[in-house]
Amino acid sequence: MADLLIVRAVFVAVLTIASCYIQPFGFERYQAAILGFAFSIAIVIFEIRLKRASLKRLIGAAIGSILGIIGASLISLIIYSAAADPRTKSFLQLGVLLLMAYVGLVIGANKGDMLNLTALGGVFGGEKPVRKAHKILDTSVIIDGRIADICETGFVDGILVIPQFVLRELQLVADSADALKRNRGRRGLDILQRIQKMANINVQIVEDDFPHIREVDMKLIELAKLYDGKIVTNDFNLNKVAQLQGVPVLNINELANSLKPIVLPGETMRVFILKEGKEYNQGVAYLDDGTMVVVDSAKKMIGKTIDIAVTSVLQTTAGKMIFGKYDERTQHRAAPAGPGGGGTQEGAGNPGGPSAAPPAALQTPVARPLRDRPEQASVSEVAAKPS
Repeated sequence: MADLLIVRAVFVAVLTIASCYIQPFGFERYQAAILGFAFSIAIVIFEIRLKRASLKRLIGAAIGSILGIIGASLISLIIYSAAADPRTKSFLQLGVLLLMAYVGLVIGANKGDMLNLTALGGVFGGEKPVRKAHKILDTSVIIDGRIADICETGFVDGILVIPQFVLRELQLVADSADALKRNRGRRGLDILQRIQKMANINVQIVEDDFPHIREVDMKLIELAKLYDGKIVTNDFNLNKVAQLQGVPVLNINELANSLKPIVLPGETMRVFILKEGKEYNQGVAYLDDGTMVVVDSAKKMIGKTIDIAVTSVLQTTAGKMIFGKYDERTQHRAAPAGPGGGGTQEGAGNPGGPSAAPPAALQTPVARPLRDRPEQASVSEVAAKPS
């Protein structure tokens, strides 16, 4: 970028000095210098605008201009043969030339995207469409911190754009008098430093600002339009407003919801019952990703890890909810026999052989220790407990 600025400055200086020395149109030296400087600045601006155009548009504009000039030459022949004042003829010929060249340039540039350059091969065949590689980070997604983990996995490519006005907002949060906001702001700054140290991530801090816009969200949308990029956020309102204005958005919360494991009704899963549910005899558990699991007939199993059968899955705007049912009889049948469950003489005399399972009445005291239900322990159970 610095080299390009030097080249442009040298070009402006050379053209200004040359115009001052040649003095075109009979101008004085200072008038010629002003003319050369203005002309060179116009060329630089045209070069900057032209650099953003695709190769198809440039080829289309060139073809359109050539066809327009050819058409203007044919019309000029007709004007030249007409009986009219020479000055009028010259003006008409120049006007037709400019008109046809301009119309051909504009139409050719607009229709240039229809060209198939891959059919030509060679240099033109290697052109690929420009990808929207700029991803603009919002303040909320920086403070959230999950963007750093996603960057470490290698799923994020292109350039991460951090606007200067987002950094100012993050600094205001870090300097807040509220301890909670201050900690969140400092965490966001630490996340940015962590992302900048990643070798596979290209972080670019831009100075572009829109002083006539006060809201940071609207500034992000305008910046995304300017860079033809995407906004990375977890703000629900910014997501909706950006979509209404045609700006693509990458929502971290939607990504997290889409990565949650798929559970089908009838499957068995193992959960830890954390608390009591709202309905009668319900227990509530949570998966590692925060998904709520509501289990029927599990109120008495609070604080224990059990196997449940999934009955239904409900997808809501807040996330996913899983409903299941706990069957105590299934748990007892799946539980392995404890000591003395089949190695006693009674088991040996069983018609099913030594490996046959004892009756449920003999299995229950062993499979469920007395400390799990002291209020239901009976004298016979105490007597049956091995010493």
